[in-house]
Amino acid sequence: MASTEGLVPITRRFLASYYDKYPFAPLPDDVSRLSDEIRSITSDLLKDSPPRSQDEEEIVLLKEAEGEPPHKIDENMWKNREHMEEILFLLDKSRCPPALQNDSELASVFSILKDKFQKTLSALQAFQAKNSDHIFNTVMTYMPQDFRGTLIRKQKERSERNKQAEVDALVNSGGSIRDQYAVLWRQQMDRRRQLAQLGLATGVYKTLVKYLVGVPQVLLDFIRQINDDDGPMEEQRQRYGPPLYSLTVMALLIRLFISLAWGRFEAKKLTRDQVAVLEQAVDVYTNEFERFLSFISEVFANSPFFISAEAVGALEARNNDDYKEVNIPAGKTHEVSLSVESVNSYIAWDFSLTQGKMNMDIGFSVECTDPSGQKALILPYRRYESDQGNFSTCISGNYKFIWDNSYSAFFKKVLRYKVDCIPPVVEPVQSAGETDA
Repeated sequence: MASTEGLVPITRRFLASYYDKYPFAPLPDDVSRLSDEIRSITSDLLKDSPPRSQDEEEIVLLKEAEGEPPHKIDENMWKNREHMEEILFLLDKSRCPPALQNDSELASVFSILKDKFQKTLSALQAFQAKNSDHIFNTVMTYMPQDFRGTLIRKQKERSERNKQAEVDALVNSGGSIRDQYAVLWRQQMDRRRQLAQLGLATGVYKTLVKYLVGVPQVLLDFIRQINDDDGPMEEQRQRYGPPLYSLTVMALLIRLFISLAWGRFEAKKLTRDQVAVLEQAVDVYTNEFERFLSFISEVFANSPFFISAEAVGALEARNNDDYKEVNIPAGKTHEVSLSVESVNSYIAWDFSLTQGKMNMDIGFSVECTDPSGQKALILPYRRYESDQGNFSTCISGNYKFIWDNSYSAFFKKVLRYKVDCIPPVVEPVQSAGETDA
C-alpha cells in the first residue's frame, strides 16, 4: 500500500481554513421577522384559548418552542424533517378543519403550501441518503479490497434492514411521527457509536478490526475522533449551525401555528393577514432551507476530511500478511476448520494456486458439522484454479474447508489462501438514561 507517513486525522484548525473558502450567505431578515410574527400570532391564539391538560401534543410543542434547537447539524436535519412530516400530516385533507375544506380559496392556499413542503422534504431525504452513502463508501475505500470489505458491506446492509424493520414495526403499530423520529435519531446515534467503536476497536469491532489488516491507522483515528465535542465537526457546527438553527426554529413555529389554528378553527377562523404571514413564512423557509441544503451538500462533497483514495493509496492486490501458503503433495488434502458460534455470521474464502508452465487446479469443498455431530455439505466438490466466495451461516458448528489434491499422482500444488469468519454485528443497546453530548 502507499505510504501513510505524515498523514494525520483532519483537525478542527485544518477544517477552519477549508471552511474559510465556503462562506454561507446570511439568511434574509425575513427569517427572523416572520418567525417573530408567527410567534406573536400563536401567542394571540393561546391567549384566547389556552391549551387544555388533554392537549398533550400542543403542550409538548409549546415546551419545545420555548427551548433551544439541537446543537448537532445532523440532529437539526432530522428535526426539520420531523417538522415537515408533521406539517404535511396536518395539511392532509383528512386532517384539515371542515370549515377550511368548505372555503375553496383558503383550501387552495393550504394545498400550495403542502406542495412546497413536500418538495423541500424530498430534497432533504435525498440529501441525507446521498450523504450517508458517501460517508460509508469513503470509509470503505480504505478497507481491504477483498472479501472482507464485501462482508462489512453485507453486515452494514443487514444492520440497515434491521433499522428499517424497527421503524416499520413502530409505524404499523400506530406510533406517532414524533415517536418515529425519536427512533430514527437514536439509530443515527447508533451508527455514530459504531464508527467510534470501530476506531477504538471495542465491542464487536474488537473482533472485526483484527480482520482489517492494511487499514491505515489514520483512518481509524479519524473515525474515532471526528464527532468529539471539540473535534473537527464542532468547527462545522460553529460555522454553519446558526443559520440552520434559525430554520429549525422557523419550521417548529410554522408547525405550532398550524396545529393551534386547526384546534381552534371552528371558534376562530384565521384572518387574511394571518394566512398571508403563513404564506410568506412557508415560502421563505422552503426556499432558504433548500438553499442551505444545496450549499452544505457542496461543502460535504469537497470536505478534506473525506480523504481521497489517491492521497492514502489503494491496497496492493493480495499483498496482505494474513494470506497463508502451503504445499499440498500429490495424493494428499489440506483442511482448515473454523468454529462458528453465531448464526448469520459471514464465512468467506479466497485462494489460488501458484502456477508454473502448466495450469494447475485443485478440488475444493466446504462442509459443516453441527453441535450434535451431524455433517452437511455446504459447497459441493469442484476443481478450481482459484476461487473467492462467501455465505451467511444458518447454523453454528465447525466449518471445514477442504482442498483436495488426491486425484494427482505426480504434481504437488502450491496453495495461497485466506479464510475468515466475521460474526454478525450486534446492534448497540442504549441503557436507560444514557445520553449523548
